[in-house]
Amino acid sequence: MTTLAFLFPGQGSQAAGMGKALFDAEPAARAVFQEADEALGISLSTLCFEGPEAELALTANTQPAILTTSIAALAVIRERTGLRPVVAMGHSLGEFSALVAAGALRFPDAVRLVRLRGQAMQEAVAAGVGAMAAVIGMEEDELSEVCVEAAQGQVCAPANDNGGGQIVVAGHAEAVTRLISLVKARERRAIPLKVSAPFHCALMQPAAQRLRTALAEIEVGPMTIPVVTNVDAEPNDDSSRVAELLVRQVTERVRWEASVRKAVHMGVAAAVEVGHGKVLAGLVKRIAPEVEVRGAASPDDIAVLEAWANGR
Repeated sequence: MTTLAFLFPGQGSQAAGMGKALFDAEPAARAVFQEADEALGISLSTLCFEGPEAELALTANTQPAILTTSIAALAVIRERTGLRPVVAMGHSLGEFSALVAAGALRFPDAVRLVRLRGQAMQEAVAAGVGAMAAVIGMEEDELSEVCVEAAQGQVCAPANDNGGGQIVVAGHAEAVTRLISLVKARERRAIPLKVSAPFHCALMQPAAQRLRTALAEIEVGPMTIPVVTNVDAEPNDDSSRVAELLVRQVTERVRWEASVRKAVHMGVAAAVEVGHGKVLAGLVKRIAPEVEVRGAASPDDIAVLEAWANGR
């Protein structure tokens, strides 16, 4: 039997209409959306299904919306396919979804946590103070040197190692602007990103502290499968480490390429991207093209998964 991983997307994969087809067709998905609405005291489901896009793109809304859509898809996968992964992993925010899948976090706790996380990350840095940019075609060691040169006493550091030669940098807006110039002077590409805050860098420390306080009130359950963590790129099945790893993730880089390579080293040969979009499938294809990634965003996707599961 093919060794399987479940992958959970992060911020940037959202779009108005996500989860609607599953909600309409599957009672298991409907129950998850209703649970989220009750946990947050807002109609998150309406925001997912109808937008508007500008409101859905607000970090405090995006994070619970993506998590809920992923867990709704997970509920249907479990009911319909019988697929059982050996490991779960998520990109940034997606690590919370992975922890729900692994049994460490209860879904109502997770959806409230990521709403707070989104609010805290948005409020940690005033608008315009921070920025992010994607750097293409530069090795990690060289980019780290350029970050030091660009910082000039400010924050400028790698934030996401996405794989395929792409590393995202975050920090003070002026420092990131200097970095873009330095990268281009070395005849490499640097693309400013349209983001609402400089995620996964030291400027997020106030958000990390708020998340730490919230996590102290949450009971973390025993884990049924390990989760490859963003900050260590290693599998964790120790519930006592979950909170600290999530707090560190707010200010430290997302080591996605190393995480995918770790999953391959663990024997993973196939994966399901649980939730909306195909962002992670694209990243995995660049890092480990031998891993087959299937989607799970719609009833049709899950029908294909069901047939695949029965034929494995």
